[in-house]
Amino acid sequence: MSNYFSPEGGLPPQTQLLTDRAVVKEAYTVIPKGVLRDIVTSNLPGWTNTRAWILARPIAGFATTFSQLIVEVAPGGGSGKPEAEAGVEGVLFLTKGALTLTLDGEIHHLVAGGYAYLAAGSNWKVSNDSAQGGDGVGDGAGEAASFHWIRKAYEPLDGFTAKSFVTRDQDVEPRPMPGTNGAWATTRFVDPDDLAHDMHVNIVTFQPGASIPFAETHVMEHGLFVLDGKAVYRLNDDWVEVEAGDFMWLRAFCPQACYAGGPGKFRYLLYKDVNRQIRLT
Repeated sequence: MSNYFSPEGGLPPQTQLLTDRAVVKEAYTVIPKGVLRDIVTSNLPGWTNTRAWILARPIAGFATTFSQLIVEVAPGGGSGKPEAEAGVEGVLFLTKGALTLTLDGEIHHLVAGGYAYLAAGSNWKVSNDSAQGGDGVGDGAGEAASFHWIRKAYEPLDGFTAKSFVTRDQDVEPRPMPGTNGAWATTRFVDPDDLAHDMHVNIVTFQPGASIPFAETHVMEHGLFVLDGKAVYRLNDDWVEVEAGDFMWLRAFCPQACYAGGPGKFRYLLYKDVNRQIRLT
């Protein structure tokens, strides 16, 4: 069973040093786990017993194609209409607790590792029913549920329609990158050749000592949340240490590479925009 980092909030003691690893630069941003405190959470309209850490939103000098939130729902909380924008697609990835997702009339019980793709215009709602017990949810009874919610304005393409689905990290076999003998692998929740999808939200796994052995420089924008482990990451012209709970935003064409530090696996949830022509008008 994989470990997935979930923030707990709180505040550091007055004796703690102020120095931290947070940095905002033109090509990238690092939001370390130490800044995910109570005082930086937001309430979400239409939600009850819920708070959110907003990791990325479209803003000058930052994300351009997506938003990413960590949403924490206390027992009894949730929303009957989470998505207010009809043309927006989303992905939910549960890292802690249990969540009941009703998607186009079908009920799904998600636990840690649960993944849902929510097509633009789909009818969905979520609730944390764990306090009730005995409802078949299982793990996480009586505790807060924590999940990532990644949102993007869907770009329709003639002849293709993205459809909602629910799966689990544990049920999708990671695909090794060529020539790595499984040291670097990607859990792909949608077929990369399916043009219906204009974003991919995958999980990338590195075994201890594995690396991205070149500076990737490409058009895709990234949101990258470290779920487990630690590594040294190349971001533009800097090498930055990152660990479970850290978030990175990488602008398009930001050079990137990494070394996994061990002793365990290094895993992260990765957003990227894909499969669409560049708009010039």
